[in-house]
Amino acid sequence: MSLASFTGTQLAVDLKRQSRRATLRALGSSLLTLVLTLVAVLVLWQGAIWAFDLSPFVAKSPADVLEFMLTDEDASEVFENLLVTLGDAAVGFVAGLVVALLVASGFQLSKGFEHAAMPIALLLRSVPLIAFAPVIIMIFGRDFMTTAVMGGIVVLFPALVNIAYGLKSASPQMHDVVSVYGGSPATALRKVSLPSSLPAFFAAVRISAPGAITGALLAEWLATGRGVGGSIGGYISSAQFSLVWASVVVVTLVSLLLYNVVLTVENTVLARMGMHPEKRV
Repeated sequence: MSLASFTGTQLAVDLKRQSRRATLRALGSSLLTLVLTLVAVLVLWQGAIWAFDLSPFVAKSPADVLEFMLTDEDASEVFENLLVTLGDAAVGFVAGLVVALLVASGFQLSKGFEHAAMPIALLLRSVPLIAFAPVIIMIFGRDFMTTAVMGGIVVLFPALVNIAYGLKSASPQMHDVVSVYGGSPATALRKVSLPSSLPAFFAAVRISAPGAITGALLAEWLATGRGVGGSIGGYISSAQFSLVWASVVVVTLVSLLLYNVVLTVENTVLARMGMHPEKRV
């Protein structure tokens, strides 16, 4: 084996080792973040009950909720509602993220389109969704489409801002290279802007995952009457506070888990691509 060949092989092995170490560090950081977040939530929850001396009939402690979830037959209803809410959230998440990606790509290809569409996005962001809800319900009814539209609106604006920023972060010199070799703006978007926007895209997904659950809960409360959002009002009116707290806990826990799953995937992908997680958007 020649010296050049040996050096190349050694370099490849070193790069693989560095990538593996970076991936393990990213996974460890994400898991540590999840554990610390859960501990902080539990401490604040129990501390608030003690500090305000809340009645145990209304305010349930972490131990009370855990006991209810493990021993009470009604706890299965919480998980059934959660599955419905997660399905509704998935619809809004996909709808909002796909529209945000398409619109942000349009911004990159046409400044005129950006100037025309951005005010509409700002309008959707500035007006409370609850004010739009009656109109959305009248147009789409109290079913699947309303869930998709309301969830998509919650996800759309933060995802759009992050993705649009990421697409603009690509080096102008790289765009010039594509142009010199006869590439079109669409080619530059596909080969330069989209890969460069990965950190911003993951930031959009991290924000959108819990936001989609919020949109689903709102749509269920105002329109469909199903899932966790549609059930909590009934639990409160009938003084079923254990079900209320259990519903809030599972939704919060799932939101935290989704956020940290995306964070773990983000850290792993960026580490393997040589993009340091600390530089993400």
